[in-house]
Amino acid sequence: MTSLNAHANELSSVDTLAPVFKASGDPLRLEILRVLRRDTFGVLELSQMFDMRQSGMSHHLKVMHKAGLLEPQREGNAIFYRRPLNLDSDKLTDQAIRQIFETVDRVPLPRHLEEKIEAVRVQRAEQSQVFFSRHSEQFREQQELIAAFDLYAEPTAELIRKRAARQSWQSVLEIGPGEGGFLPVLSELFQHVVALDNSKDMLAKATRTCIDERLNNVDLIEGVTDTLLARGDAFDLIVANMVLHHVPSPADIFLDAAALMNNHGCLIVSDLCSHDQDWAKENCGDLWLGFEPEELTAWAGDAGLVAGEQLFIGLRNGFQVQVREFWKTTEAA
Repeated sequence: MTSLNAHANELSSVDTLAPVFKASGDPLRLEILRVLRRDTFGVLELSQMFDMRQSGMSHHLKVMHKAGLLEPQREGNAIFYRRPLNLDSDKLTDQAIRQIFETVDRVPLPRHLEEKIEAVRVQRAEQSQVFFSRHSEQFREQQELIAAFDLYAEPTAELIRKRAARQSWQSVLEIGPGEGGFLPVLSELFQHVVALDNSKDMLAKATRTCIDERLNNVDLIEGVTDTLLARGDAFDLIVANMVLHHVPSPADIFLDAAALMNNHGCLIVSDLCSHDQDWAKENCGDLWLGFEPEELTAWAGDAGLVAGEQLFIGLRNGFQVQVREFWKTTEAA
């Protein structure tokens, strides 16, 4: 009787695999899975990438979602899709899904898809740049509609001070310094500070901060992380304060940070947790409505970084800020 029950359970487990393999048994769907390796895209964006009607793309995405291959992410009134964040290593269907991902990721994306992905990222970046160009004078006022600077800056600074006291760090990069409010903290702790921003208007404000505060060890650079990678720069610490939700492809920040970090270096991120307050997109230039902590951990893992300390700060207006650290070594300090 026991063997019969075991056999029945085995058959039942195998039956659960059928929808997974059926949903993935289509060349187009496999291409969609490859495109969504690190990025999150909307139905319209995916339709444009694959040159198909939105209704047809929606059908494919729903089939894959039902099978557990994708999960939807609501961004205001729009639905985006991504690979599932939490796959259970003990669950047979999740093991199969993970194996499918690992297999398709071995095949490089064709050039035409890479070009279309880059076009979406450029479009998102331009959208963000236009916002900051128009609203640079009201930047602090707009940002503090969500979170007052000190509420996340001070806990982040305290974490950096604690780490810097135990490390022989000398160089630091801040991605997206905004008006430069965090640069005095970094200038005091590090010999060499680089502040990188793709907005001329925001760099002008950061320059004024450096002059007013007499920060003589800060280099302000206009560009993106690719700019520094091309120069061969390397840093002990990289900081991104409330930046990821303005970035076209947040996962790429982790990859680039890992490439820009010295061994035993650290990436410290403060950003919004996932929320549903869509007005932040129009009023604050946000591209993303925050992130699940598991998203940041997954992106860091893909980049070869190890998650360390984390802090969550609840705000009265319903937002929550996460302060996270990720190390380029298995030895978290």
